[in-house]
Amino acid sequence: MIAMPSTESQVVRKLQDGVLNVHKEAGWTSHDVVARIRGKLRGVKLGHAGTLDPAATGVLPLLLGRGTRIAEYLLEWDKTYLAELRLGEATDTQDATGTVLRRVSTDSLNEARLREVVARFQGPIQQIPPMYSAVKVGGVPLYKSARAGKDVMRQAREVTVYRLDIVNITFPRVMLRVTCSKGTYIRTLCADIGEQLGTGGHMAALVRERVGPLVLEQALTVGEVESRLAQGTLEASVLTLDEALVGLPMCTVGAGTARRVLHGMPVPGSEVLGWDGVPTACSDGASRAIRIKDEAGRLLAIGTLPAGLGMQGSRADELPIAVSKVLVTDESQGSSIANSIEE
Repeated sequence: MIAMPSTESQVVRKLQDGVLNVHKEAGWTSHDVVARIRGKLRGVKLGHAGTLDPAATGVLPLLLGRGTRIAEYLLEWDKTYLAELRLGEATDTQDATGTVLRRVSTDSLNEARLREVVARFQGPIQQIPPMYSAVKVGGVPLYKSARAGKDVMRQAREVTVYRLDIVNITFPRVMLRVTCSKGTYIRTLCADIGEQLGTGGHMAALVRERVGPLVLEQALTVGEVESRLAQGTLEASVLTLDEALVGLPMCTVGAGTARRVLHGMPVPGSEVLGWDGVPTACSDGASRAIRIKDEAGRLLAIGTLPAGLGMQGSRADELPIAVSKVLVTDESQGSSIANSIEE
């Protein structure tokens, strides 16, 4: 086996657990990106959060080391896309890779009508997942049923389009910028707009411009990742776990409680030294993830605030915080506790 140059070996050893903002280029699958970089970062556990189709480009969060343990929280991030809607052509996949099912003239369309219809899709909306998707019905991914020629009944799901702007209009093509919640299918959004306009439509192109705090302008192509690795500068581009999770509320615990946290033991609210962003975190009756830190500011774990917090007068100091993910090593025992807590 050929050894890596010393600079690359040293950089790999120094790489911290975290998130790398990668610019996925056209033609690559998300798995291709992970596999290529894994080949360079031998010994570093890798994963990604939020798959992009091969034809799509843009931000792909790459998870390094214990960053793979926070994927479920990163998937909660809202996202911004730039999409090209091609009106007048409906396809079976709702994008440009599919077979055209019908063509309709767009000669009667005008900007006022387009804006009136697009405005209907801002806010909470109902979406039926496309047949060509990884959503499972009866334990079977929809795309497998689609490839077998089956049309499966799907339940509509609520997603939220926080912002929907028309960037450019050159009929039959319309450029849209969409900021949305997790689970939103942009190709379904394009197809649904086309249906409401009476012309049909599909997503002709897609760029993911932002995922949470990660923006396309700061993303590195695979080539740039490899170049910075060779130069010994890649570490500066990695977002720490704490930086990646900055949107979560936080609590601080003392040394004794911190040691118990590293063994997955729950944190009594009365032992929390300080709270940040917590009082209204669960006021809607849903449980919430929370960062648990020690007094030095080190991120120890991710916990779960109970659903009752903020409801019927319940206070944070009256309710225990369950430890969901331990993110550091128990240095006193010289071994990692991180994998001992159930996923």
